[in-house]
Amino acid sequence: MIPKAPTRPPARQRSPLHNLGEWPSYWARITPDAPALADETRSVTWLEFAHRVSHLAGWLRDGHLVPGDRVALFLENRTEFLELFFATARAGGITFPINLRLTPREIAFQIDDCRPAAIFFEAELRSTLEDALALARHRPALIFAIDQTEDPLEGAFSEASPLKEAVAVRADTPAILMYTSGTTGHPKGALLPHRKALYNALNAVEAFGISPGDRVLVVAPLFHSLGLQILAIPLLYSGGSLVLQRRFDPEAVWKTIASERISYFGGVPAMHQRLYQSLVTTPPPSFPNLRFVFSAGSAISTELIRNFASAKILVLQGYGQTETSTLSSLTAEDAPNRVGSVGRPVLHAELRVIRPETVARPPAEWEDAEEQETGEIVVRGPITMVGYWERPEATAETLTEGWLKTGDLAQQDADGFLTLVGRAREMLISGGENVYPAEIEAVYREHTAIREIAVVGTPDPQWGEVPRAHVLLEPNHELDTRELENWGRERLAAFKVPREIIIEDDLPRTASGKVRKHKLRRPA
Repeated sequence: MIPKAPTRPPARQRSPLHNLGEWPSYWARITPDAPALADETRSVTWLEFAHRVSHLAGWLRDGHLVPGDRVALFLENRTEFLELFFATARAGGITFPINLRLTPREIAFQIDDCRPAAIFFEAELRSTLEDALALARHRPALIFAIDQTEDPLEGAFSEASPLKEAVAVRADTPAILMYTSGTTGHPKGALLPHRKALYNALNAVEAFGISPGDRVLVVAPLFHSLGLQILAIPLLYSGGSLVLQRRFDPEAVWKTIASERISYFGGVPAMHQRLYQSLVTTPPPSFPNLRFVFSAGSAISTELIRNFASAKILVLQGYGQTETSTLSSLTAEDAPNRVGSVGRPVLHAELRVIRPETVARPPAEWEDAEEQETGEIVVRGPITMVGYWERPEATAETLTEGWLKTGDLAQQDADGFLTLVGRAREMLISGGENVYPAEIEAVYREHTAIREIAVVGTPDPQWGEVPRAHVLLEPNHELDTRELENWGRERLAAFKVPREIIIEDDLPRTASGKVRKHKLRRPA
């Protein structure tokens, strides 16, 4: 049985510098009885949260984890996800969230790439994980199922002594390893340090006006940057209360906002579109505590922002990346008059908009774009990653003398507000998911009938963008496009599978033979 939580806050301990695993202990001393986390199954106060994190960290340290080890979380939005996240950090480990939408093949690649010491998984997803482990070369020493019982981690506490003080770490010590699709056809693991979690939280406090009295709903997946780094971590840094929903259901979201007195929540535009449709179809109870709705992941339409405004709901749009979290955000004061903008740069970062033709030069030779001139966003400061896991070449391409090159194109006005206009790289965003054509192309090139493939993004009213494939077949081969769709579905997450596959006789090319993707157009 888990040791009984103390009836009063523990005495102040010396806090090791930098480790975010100390945050729950701080709020346990300040507001021990205030709610910290809740999901559909249970809720915990700050005192209980800190107690559980300390014991979980001790259990990990005693038998399963040394500082620097990776701990994989293949979990839905539940309190155990965040308990394990903070416990891993407290013990000096690195949390590796796994996207629940990936196929076993994709999961196996990530497991082999970062070699986690432990994996905690949803019992309902056992068959998916087993298929992934059957494909993988690496097998974690600890494989732990989280089921739907009242306290699935109870057994982990049976003989664990608490880790009373977090492991001392440096500001640059990684706390999170979050994979993002790669331009070379393979996902890359962005190493996100403790300092990034802290300064991203400080930026969110500034932009959102977070206070300990706030109650925030997280329905965006915790395995994504939006759910974990932009919504959950800053709120818990601030001592507020987090309400988790495991699956997105528009009507359930509105009901929760009303019943739980939610202050704000966030999602990607595809979610907001469905939420607005639900709002006008089945008006929910009033929600006077709701200050705003946050949108990120891809551009939200100005029409949808205005539709929410007509329902007296304020939408704040922000912009960021897995490698940086939030880079800019609108405030409540600016949002009504800045529809379409992603706001001003955050406080704790240095952001520039650079003329694209100069980005390949050393930073000393970069040229800033003029007002309203399109340029590439670069950023440096405490919110950036430290690099990609075991990818020195990719790290060197993205990080230059402390500057992170985002690959995103924007214009900045005289007041500093940013408007995104495109991407210098080929990445597209579908329903908030980053999709790189090179990864899709690498999978399809394995098909013996395909000689060449070019994947581009195409606008979609529901998902923002979806991939479309233009295919050249090998001589004397014929294929049904449905067969190619099935090929992709067996090897790629559903959001990466091209929605349209066009068999071509040839592809437009440059003089050097490269495919001119911007010339690929949907046939009339």
